[in-house]
Amino acid sequence: MVIDEKLRWYGFWMVDRLQGGKVRKYYEEIRDSYKKGTPVEKTQEKIQKLIRHAVNTTEFYKDFPEDTPLEQMPVMNKEIYRSHYEECQSSTFKNAKDNRTMYTSGSTGTPFAMIQNKNKILHNTAASIFLGAAGGYYIGMKEAFIRMWVGDHAKKSWLSRTAENLIMMDCSNLDDVALGKMVEIIQKKRVKCIIGYASAIGELGRYIETHHMDTKKFHVKAILPISESMPEEVRRKLEKIFHCTVRSWYSNEENGIMGLQREEDESYYIDTESYYYEILKLDKDEPANPGELGRIVITDLYNYAIPLIRYDNGDLAVAEYKEKEGRFRFYIKELYGRKGDMIYDCQGRIVSPFVLLNGLSMAEGICQYRFIQEDVTKYTLWLNGDKTVIDEQGILDFIKPYFGEEAEITVEYVDEIPVLNSGKRKSFENRCEKYRKK
Repeated sequence: MVIDEKLRWYGFWMVDRLQGGKVRKYYEEIRDSYKKGTPVEKTQEKIQKLIRHAVNTTEFYKDFPEDTPLEQMPVMNKEIYRSHYEECQSSTFKNAKDNRTMYTSGSTGTPFAMIQNKNKILHNTAASIFLGAAGGYYIGMKEAFIRMWVGDHAKKSWLSRTAENLIMMDCSNLDDVALGKMVEIIQKKRVKCIIGYASAIGELGRYIETHHMDTKKFHVKAILPISESMPEEVRRKLEKIFHCTVRSWYSNEENGIMGLQREEDESYYIDTESYYYEILKLDKDEPANPGELGRIVITDLYNYAIPLIRYDNGDLAVAEYKEKEGRFRFYIKELYGRKGDMIYDCQGRIVSPFVLLNGLSMAEGICQYRFIQEDVTKYTLWLNGDKTVIDEQGILDFIKPYFGEEAEITVEYVDEIPVLNSGKRKSFENRCEKYRKK
């Protein structure tokens, strides 16, 4: 690290020490779990403490016994929290001056506000620092953050940007002019870490590759995609373009950064010091079988302002739980998008997004795409790219066997795939009424 980066790194820890050293304490606990696994008994104690707190301080949980096991607590989602917003808030932390409110982007519906107490905020900070360092990013590094910087709650002040050595890059427009400016800033400002929406970073890589740019003059040491799945082909291509590792964070606004993609494969390590994960069946609140696709259900062990107990965040995954000598680890082996955006074959079975992601990402000439399920057997593939290069028949020959003989796949060429209000570019969309009601 250069001098100004070192000053920021050591300066942060000095300030934390003067304020009681809580972030350092949480950082070391998270690091210990990463290296050795998380103590099972300690985690169960945290869960029961959280349940007791929820029972004693919220209207929503007041009728539950304090010793209710986690698996007997109700599974929650955004709609339930919205409908019972006041009842879910803890009387202990309600309107506390050191709370903060995090807002989801609203890309899958109405925006959702999540209140976090001070201890949760400090724990989030510790997790961000550790999982950033594990991915190659350290406090003080010159960082470019690519996202939608909309609303006062999202934007950072000049003082905050200076302290964090941060450049805010807005991805509401990703045409070649905007991408060219981003690349120029990344090179000129000697950016060392790029964090942002996976689709936006992918577009950045495409621009650099298309314009045959020499990235040896760049200073990028780490790339951390967030919020969306990044196809393996895109990830490995970015590693070659920037000559550094690319490891996605698994995160959301309401919880924080919860996991880090492993370097050796596409799976994710989950921060089990901070969160307890369950994978439940798609249609029942019962544990999914080992290796079975299921719903991610999160218990946030540190947010006491609005206890997030068994929170179904809408994502699907295949996961692996490993326990040894009283400690455990949790890995997401395959991470899928929102249940409402899953694509089904003609027989009603979910088609792995990775089939489409990898198939389309490897195809030459494609800049952007979106695969849409219109009905049970009807699909549309939007393509933006060079029609003279794209092997349309080859793509269809690759895709169609996964959907069945009855599948009708129409290819449409478009000038631009629109982004969502959040600034993310959706790769899959399910418009079929039968499945959207699931």
